[in-house]
Amino acid sequence: MSRSETPDVAAVQAFLLDFQGRACRALEEEDGAACFREDLFAGEGGALARPRVLADGAVIERAAVNFSHAAGRELPGAASARRPEITGATYGAVSVSMIVHPRNPYAPTSHANFRLFVAHRDGGEPVWWFGGGFDLTPYYGFEEDAVEWHEMAKAACDPFGAGLYAEYKKACDEYFYLEHREEPRGIGGLFFDDLSDGGFARCFRFVRGAADRYLAAYRAILARRKLLPYGERERSFQLLRRGRYVEFNLLYDRGTRFGLQSGARVESILAALPPLVAWRYDWQPEPGTPEAELYEKFLRPRDWIGARS
Repeated sequence: MSRSETPDVAAVQAFLLDFQGRACRALEEEDGAACFREDLFAGEGGALARPRVLADGAVIERAAVNFSHAAGRELPGAASARRPEITGATYGAVSVSMIVHPRNPYAPTSHANFRLFVAHRDGGEPVWWFGGGFDLTPYYGFEEDAVEWHEMAKAACDPFGAGLYAEYKKACDEYFYLEHREEPRGIGGLFFDDLSDGGFARCFRFVRGAADRYLAAYRAILARRKLLPYGERERSFQLLRRGRYVEFNLLYDRGTRFGLQSGARVESILAALPPLVAWRYDWQPEPGTPEAELYEKFLRPRDWIGARS
């Protein structure tokens, strides 16, 4: 975390608002029927929430692309748990969080989050850091999609250090993991926190590049898979796997905990959950099926970049 410079919060907010707009337009174009609903909520100290939700589209069953500028007198425990020296500090945070649940089981769910925290304590220098990342949760595995996803993730990292992709990929694999089921949520991507090394300008360039790469990569995959024919078997499996997604968000996700602890609007926080899910008692995939292949080949850490060679 950095204590030596003042971050340009206004520039970050402007980028995130623009990214929200571009993401919503891209998803509306891919859906071809539904549009996002926007709400605006203003709070004390310049706080602002601009959630946007698309529901019941032809291609997208639900998507939430939410901008938030939060401000508070005491940093919530979800943000300060790993930083005891700033417990109780006043804070500001600007962020965009995005989740897309397509209707077609062959199209993967996608999540991204990009945020800047700035904490102030006892009149000292501000403490700031970026966090976020993106990940992909397929219901049926396509190696082409997984390789392309990780190539885009690596391309976002490579200008900032040869080992950065491997570090952030590993962090993503470890974070998006359901410990109680001993299985990953999906095929990962990038996850970073406490990002301040190299100064604000460098870190902000990385975040902008990661956000842009994410949007391009996911839109390409969604366009490829959204119209594939499917039946009740695939839909049933999709709803089962969506249940795993809900379990992760409610049990482990730090962003969900931060939102609830900071008093954010509950409807906005939970808008990221899929509209329909299912749980089946002691379900196991049949050997040799595409459902089993997801577990055997995709729901485990892999070197996806090397898979193309």
